[in-house]
Amino acid sequence: MSQTPSAAAPRQALRPALRIVVVGHVDHGKSTLIGRLLHDTGALPEGRFEELKAASAKRGMPIEWSFMLDAFQAERDQAVTIDSTQIWFKSARRDYVLIDAPGHREFLKNMISGAASADAAILVVDAVEGLRETSRRHGYLLHMLGIPYVAVAISKMDLAGYDEQRFKAVARDVEKYLGDLGIAATAMVPISGREGDNIAQGSTRMPWYRGPGIVQALDDLPDAARPADLPLRFPVQDVYKFDRRRILAGRVEAGVLRVGDELLFSPSNKTAHVSSIEAWHVDRPPIEAHPGESIGITLDEQIFVERGEIASHAEEPPQLSTVFRATLFWLGKSPLLVGKGYKLKLSTQEAAVTVQSIERIVDTDTLASAEGDAVARNAVAEVVLRSRQVLALDEHTFIPRCGRCVLIDGYDTVAGGTVSMEGYPDQRETLSVKSTNVTGVEHRVAATSRAQRSGQTGGVLWFTGLSGAGKSTLAMEVEQRLFRKGYQVYVLDGDNVRRGLNANLDFSPEGRAENIRRVGEVAALFADAGMVCITAFISPYQADRDRARTAAPDAFHEIYIKAGLEICEQRDPKGLYKKARSGEIAAFTGVSAPYEAPMYPEMVVDTETQSVDDCVARIVGYVESVIALTPANSTRGGRRSPTAPD
Repeated sequence: MSQTPSAAAPRQALRPALRIVVVGHVDHGKSTLIGRLLHDTGALPEGRFEELKAASAKRGMPIEWSFMLDAFQAERDQAVTIDSTQIWFKSARRDYVLIDAPGHREFLKNMISGAASADAAILVVDAVEGLRETSRRHGYLLHMLGIPYVAVAISKMDLAGYDEQRFKAVARDVEKYLGDLGIAATAMVPISGREGDNIAQGSTRMPWYRGPGIVQALDDLPDAARPADLPLRFPVQDVYKFDRRRILAGRVEAGVLRVGDELLFSPSNKTAHVSSIEAWHVDRPPIEAHPGESIGITLDEQIFVERGEIASHAEEPPQLSTVFRATLFWLGKSPLLVGKGYKLKLSTQEAAVTVQSIERIVDTDTLASAEGDAVARNAVAEVVLRSRQVLALDEHTFIPRCGRCVLIDGYDTVAGGTVSMEGYPDQRETLSVKSTNVTGVEHRVAATSRAQRSGQTGGVLWFTGLSGAGKSTLAMEVEQRLFRKGYQVYVLDGDNVRRGLNANLDFSPEGRAENIRRVGEVAALFADAGMVCITAFISPYQADRDRARTAAPDAFHEIYIKAGLEICEQRDPKGLYKKARSGEIAAFTGVSAPYEAPMYPEMVVDTETQSVDDCVARIVGYVESVIALTPANSTRGGRRSPTAPD
């Protein structure tokens, strides 16, 4: 980040500052607005105005206020802001940090970086040119980053002849676009940065405008939310060893950390108490640390904690997951592709992630959505990302600083975005082991003995698919067919289990995850006892099915009962899709909650193109190939099991 001299000047006893990012299309007057604002509020250091006049005269032009911020010679020569420039100024009410973000599309990465830490924004739109492509894109990015307050400056009114109708026309366009994004502009101010109209003072050239100037519009904004009021988040940046102490270094991003606090580290789920807080250049060690402070801490136990762990209080920890949604602004030269791997940076965590799906691609000009399996440069997309390792996550809407992520391809930053867990469960409960003083007991009947007695080995046939795909129908038919052939087989059906074993669970993402965890453990017990257990559950999350596989790793067979959403809705055997579409059922899989199709199932059965009999025959044939019966139990070749019904 470049800084102007005033930004580097010492400041004593500053009031809490509001961070304002100034965005808009290239050459619409952002830097000019800021330069004039600093002059009119008396924020320029001594001699700076004279330097500005001399620099402008040298180029044979009137005072160019943007030169005050453009620190790079390349910017002055091209009249383009490349880097994000930050500068302080103050009004009678509060202090401000102004962030001048690049307008040119080639520097959108810098714009996102500048806007990411802002509390509010000024969107600058040229009164002559009106709302342009980059203006719309910047507006969408403000929406995506969750900037809560946006004031609009309709600039260069001097070039538009201070015409009221032109102002109203541009204002209507901007208001409609922001409104479609769900953003209500806090003010719509006609200005001339060059002449100083409606910046710090009103304008005699626009008597038809009676609203606030820019300074007043900023002063009218509410104070920024206090990160100290949020749950504690202390991402571990590094671990140092000094005189036998292990010091965990990092920056407090939210909440307050105090000596004596019990900390929970995620995703490892380890706990320890804070013994001390270490700080640099202080007379005595502090007893608490606040957001924005870089500190070190020591713990009362020498637990192994490494870079990437997130420290929190146990009462309000981040969520744990291997999958999440992200709204990304794609900056890569090559398109974002389904199935491609990237490196994710989230707080201090780094992990390899794969693009599981592209939910929709957003046209930032029209706000129309489209489907696709690739996202081009400078486009916005909502995607699902999957990681092999468990990640500690906070939604952007909950803790903004911890809910922003970056994707890296090779050595290049290719995307910036925000995190959402909508429709996905917090996996912390399913990953936590709460039982204590428990010792496993070994069975005295070996699996081989059970197989010899029953005439078969056990197995889990895990049917997964959308509601209406045919899981229960096929499960019951396959059970009957296998039973007649001599197999010991039993079906665990979703609705039946929900009436008994899992009657206390709801249909929230966490409730669904626990439902499948329990079923996976029960199915594994069936298989261990030597039976074939067929489960018929939507089981929408890949992570839950993978966990069920680990309960019976050698006996698990994932069978994808495949049918598209449109076909399943047409069938709608239980009338659930109709209720979901009408809003009677919330978070219904395939409609308002995600379904993750199996990535590597042992078998795919397509009920759209095959009859029930054909599907049953295929599944039974598969079972016979992987779970063989001993001759005494087999009915093949005309022999029938003595227990088989007539």
